[in-house]
Amino acid sequence: MTVAIVDYGMGNLHSVSKAVERLGYTSLVTADPKEILGADSVILPGVGAFGDAMEHLRASGMDVVVQAAAAAGQPLLGICLGMQLLFSGSEEHGKHTGLDILPGSVVRFAPRDGFKVPHMGWNKLSFLQPESPLLSGLTEGHVYFVHSYHVLTGSDSDLLAVTDYGHPVTAVVGRNHVYGMQFHPEKSGELGIRLLGNFLRLRREQA
Repeated sequence: MTVAIVDYGMGNLHSVSKAVERLGYTSLVTADPKEILGADSVILPGVGAFGDAMEHLRASGMDVVVQAAAAAGQPLLGICLGMQLLFSGSEEHGKHTGLDILPGSVVRFAPRDGFKVPHMGWNKLSFLQPESPLLSGLTEGHVYFVHSYHVLTGSDSDLLAVTDYGHPVTAVVGRNHVYGMQFHPEKSGELGIRLLGNFLRLRREQA
């Protein structure tokens, strides 16, 4: 089974690739549309600013490819900034249009006493839809976050898990075969790796 990791010039490609391989799958870091659309599943990583990432995606043509993968029914996972890119838009350093695969917007954390921005460190997940195949067989635990902006989903049904940082914060989203994790599963210990493993098994279970 081949997992395509989208290379658009921004993302934690090496650590995600190694995590996929540790789980027993073949990882392919690529910007080749045929390789991405021919893979069993697709991961969109991301670090940095939303607007810069969308510019890189458009310049490389990867925006259209990722949208095509979602439309074709390939399991698609966005990680950290990659999750945010799946949504309609962001207010990070101005207004930016996202991939619009999922409805919702990305906003900055509002100032709150006792809560620093960026939100950085280990926080506990609270499962809202434990029956989701992404959360199947797992127990709520801590994962590793690094972000200054968070997602306001356009549909409550897309919200699979939250964490608390002065208020509920979107942590895991999913609709049909499209998923996102605001944290870094590859840096989140056993729970993160098991979440990634559940995603990678989706194609196999549906086959």
